[in-house]
Amino acid sequence: MDTGRSAKQIVERFLVTSSRLGDKAAQEELVHRFQDRFLRHAYRLLGDADQAREAVQDGWLEILRGLKGLNDDGAFTVWAFRIITRRCAKFIAGLQKSRKVREAVARETVPNPVIDDPAACPAERRALYAAMAELPNEHRAAVALFYLEELSVAETAVALDVPVGTVKSRLMHARQKLRLALEGEDHGQIG
Repeated sequence: MDTGRSAKQIVERFLVTSSRLGDKAAQEELVHRFQDRFLRHAYRLLGDADQAREAVQDGWLEILRGLKGLNDDGAFTVWAFRIITRRCAKFIAGLQKSRKVREAVARETVPNPVIDDPAACPAERRALYAAMAELPNEHRAAVALFYLEELSVAETAVALDVPVGTVKSRLMHARQKLRLALEGEDHGQIG
């Protein structure tokens, strides 16, 4: 199991190094490998597939331009998630007035299958996604990065640009809210 993850990390480091040196094929492969993960993350933060695509597209421009300044190729994933998170925050700040209208529309539409298709998931996972959707953005982002993207607490803190203690607190509160929401679905039975 660790060998597969290590091999994946070696390939990703190679792609980052090659991309930094201007290898266009490596840049395309890097985008290909991370695009869906970044889209899912942005969608979780923004709640709208089009906004997520726009934030990720802007994020990729910043990521590819900033590769030359990245000192540790192994830190690419966390560094890139941080950029995507910041792009989403800028997007939210810029659209704050119309956000409520957009959220109402987003709730009524079916998400893009590339980002997340709850209908294609088992009932338990659909219930989890529904409960996650009710979390505050900050809690949802921490849960998604830690549990779904499998980043460590420290990596999640870097990606969200918050202290480690804040990530731990957000995860604790999110777990409590998710537990209550999911137990409520099971009519109080713990499963």
